[in-house]
Amino acid sequence: MAMLTEAHKRFIVQALACWDSPQEVADAVKAEFGLNVHRSQVAQYDPTKVAGQRLAKKWVDLFEATHQRFREEVAEIPIADQAYRLRQLGKIYERHISRGNVVGAAAVLEQAAKETGGAFTNRREHTGAGGGPIEQKTVVVDETQVAAAVAKLQRDY
Repeated sequence: MAMLTEAHKRFIVQALACWDSPQEVADAVKAEFGLNVHRSQVAQYDPTKVAGQRLAKKWVDLFEATHQRFREEVAEIPIADQAYRLRQLGKIYERHISRGNVVGAAAVLEQAAKETGGAFTNRREHTGAGGGPIEQKTVVVDETQVAAAVAKLQRDY
């Protein structure tokens, strides 16, 4: 295991808080400090993983603060905003239409539909009408009803 200084540990914790994988962080430590660190050693600085369960409080606090700040900063990135993405898709659509590229325009329309329909989120709703439970009906049929339905299908076919 590599001997890590406070600066190394801080760098590792902050990178992990920004959702970098342990391997990505190990590679970044090599590039930044010239220090070879194994990904399993890096994983010990992620309090959300089993390996980091006994991480010192100061590193956990730094992880959580960095994680929160990162999430807030992502909200300030234009492309992370749905309205911005739809506006850009509208511009691309107009370019395709003005050039007569119907196939490209159709692809942009599909992309916009997916965007507005929530296809690019990790939220999935499985509910019935009005957000209520999905209505389930159980239909009980007897043998004569099944035989009559089969006979009708055979006659129509």
